Amino acid sequence: MLIPINVPQIGEEEIEAAVKVLKSGILTHALGSGPMVKRFEEEYAKLVDAKYALAVNSGTAALHAAVLAAGVSFGDEVILPSFTFVATAEVVVLAGAKPIFVDIDPVTYNISPEKVEEAITKKTRAIIAVDLYGLPADLKPIKEIADRYGLTVIEDAAQAHGAVYNGKPAGAYADMACWSFYASKNMTTGEGGMVTTNNKEFAEKLRLFRCHGEMEKYKSVVLGHNYRMPEIQAAIGLVQLEKLPKFLARRRENAERLTGNLTDLESILQLPIEPENRKSSWYLYTVRLKEADAARRNALVERLRSEGIGAEIYYAYPIHLMPYYRKFGVFRLSETEKASEQVFSLPVHPGVTPEQIDFISHKIRETI
Repeated sequence: MLIPINVPQIGEEEIEAAVKVLKSGILTHALGSGPMVKRFEEEYAKLVDAKYALAVNSGTAALHAAVLAAGVSFGDEVILPSFTFVATAEVVVLAGAKPIFVDIDPVTYNISPEKVEEAITKKTRAIIAVDLYGLPADLKPIKEIADRYGLTVIEDAAQAHGAVYNGKPAGAYADMACWSFYASKNMTTGEGGMVTTNNKEFAEKLRLFRCHGEMEKYKSVVLGHNYRMPEIQAAIGLVQLEKLPKFLARRRENAERLTGNLTDLESILQLPIEPENRKSSWYLYTVRLKEADAARRNALVERLRSEGIGAEIYYAYPIHLMPYYRKFGVFRLSETEKASEQVFSLPVHPGVTPEQIDFISHKIRETI
């Protein structure tokens, strides 16, 4: 039986919440703000210490709405990492802009602030930093760079619910932070997303984009989309939000146990770390097979899977090397490309038991 890389932690409470919404007959709201959605937004804003939270129907919708709210349009450039899920770049192209991919820090796998500044041109409109694997990007220097050049910072915090940076919740240093509630995430609504911000102007724009650009029903004032979150998703999200601290504590326990078990293999494996000013949400426990090529790493992952361990590779194909995105230019990202050939992730989600962590550790040791 396979130990999956991630699995939604759903109980009777979520089922009861969904049924209650169905019985109420209020399944959605024309302007995207039904009673469950409003409550979910209020509670999520408290979690990340933000003034505004706007719920949408996916993490990708959150990113797209944030990019549009930042004023990104045709002829603009947006700086972002290539070592991330494709949605981060996808929304830039959907807005009509050009993605400018920059390299990562080889230890944290997050976007390099130094590379960000090197990539700025007169066409640059925004910077997207990704909290990869649940570890916050180094946002303070990125925000300082952005402020010098008059740029908007968007934080792709899709994997970082509960993460901490410089003593503040992830998202605090960005102009807008985008969250995903996809089924594999630290907390889920099935699909779903959220944008948080302290900027009233951005919040008002996000609210319009979410629902066909309507300020009032059937009166569009800007071009918008249908990115509304249904009431059932919000109801599930409220229950998950209450459980999130326990989910995070269990992920941390599993990650720390795995690290303790594998420490003596550090000459072969690069284990994940938390820099002094950051606290990971441990969405993924990602290790790196040092001095390996993709073939060796892939063989190791296949062997682990054959032993019942749901090891996965995030991400084997950097976006700048994907067929569609090659047309945006040739980007020389040595650290990104090297990481894509060596990293693999192991299960540490709340459903993984201590015994399974020890089993994973044993099999890694045995395979290596």
